[in-house]
Amino acid sequence: MRLFIYRLKKIYHFFTTFLWKALPANLYYGFPSRALTVIAITGTDGKTTTSSMLYHVLKAAGKKTVLISTVAAYLGDEEIDTGFHVTTPGPWQIQQLLKKAVEQGCEYAVLETTSHGIYQYRTWGLDIDYAGLTNITQHEALDYHVTYQEYAKAKTSMLASAKKAWINRSDESYALLKELLPSEVGKYRRLEGVPSSVANAITARFPQEYNQENATLVYKMAQEIGVSDDEFASAVASFPGVPGRMQMIKNKLGLEILVDFAHTPNGLKQVLTFLRSNMKSGQKLIAVFGCAGLRDPGKRQPMGQIASEIADLSVFTAEDPRTEDIWSIIRQMKEGVQNFDRIHTVPDRESAIGYAIQTLASKGDVVAIFGKGHEHSMSYGQTEYAWNDIRAVERIIQHE
Repeated sequence: MRLFIYRLKKIYHFFTTFLWKALPANLYYGFPSRALTVIAITGTDGKTTTSSMLYHVLKAAGKKTVLISTVAAYLGDEEIDTGFHVTTPGPWQIQQLLKKAVEQGCEYAVLETTSHGIYQYRTWGLDIDYAGLTNITQHEALDYHVTYQEYAKAKTSMLASAKKAWINRSDESYALLKELLPSEVGKYRRLEGVPSSVANAITARFPQEYNQENATLVYKMAQEIGVSDDEFASAVASFPGVPGRMQMIKNKLGLEILVDFAHTPNGLKQVLTFLRSNMKSGQKLIAVFGCAGLRDPGKRQPMGQIASEIADLSVFTAEDPRTEDIWSIIRQMKEGVQNFDRIHTVPDRESAIGYAIQTLASKGDVVAIFGKGHEHSMSYGQTEYAWNDIRAVERIIQHE
């Protein structure tokens, strides 16, 4: 029944988004993507870092480029807000941005895309030259796409329409993707086929294996576009990173405090595993995170279990509960937990961060705050309230 309704929704979006928004927007702005080389990045995790890195590499190589991502849109020296909790903006905003990019002489457009945006025709009309997929994990977006297969189909429909596309051979979904995509689709694996000079630059900049995978995809794309190995290596070395992605917060408490956007089981596991592998004797790893309301509840139990197994201590808290009860979400997060002595519950997010830093952590410990990253709002009920994890940490450490 849910799958039937899901397919009916596709018809609904055809009329409400395609006919009333996507088609008129493309006609009004004159299909601006046709005047650009469009590179689209999708995937469950890593798409913001990957698209931002590619944008940086192209700019460093002297190519005029626009970026439309989760964090914002970047055109020249202008940073344009694309809205709360939005990865792929609506058709009118996308086409307006691309038209503006063409008028300013851009040659390339890097677009971070979601399965929702593809399924809802927000990206319709885009003439995509290159497309890359970071990964597809099974515990994300199933509240919307119903099944893992439908989720994968939404992602791969964009890759199938691109002139050239790449998929990750290390991805758990690789076998399924091969079935859904043409045999000539490009493949990549972490640092595979990458010259030593480029591999050295990547590993020096990114100690995390998952970001080395992302950088390998960027290298494949940049190479196709004509960026030299020397240009790529230099650009990767100077990549400033993305706000709210493994962002370290300076403090005088002797703690390592970082904010990261990881909000899926795979993302949380990768970051915690990386942090754990770099822990020194005597250090504690403390995780602070929640699970979003009205979003795939199937990932709550795995995320709670992952944190309880890898982190020394975890604080379960709010993360955009929307109209769901926070305590109900937290109870679901605790369902897979075996060692409850490692779990603390503080529903107010700022209090949770403060509790981790001021009460649980000792000098030398690592406090990692997940799920919100760069975002500047928190959804309670049907209202967006001003919120940012980085600012919250700064407020807390100022009083220490």
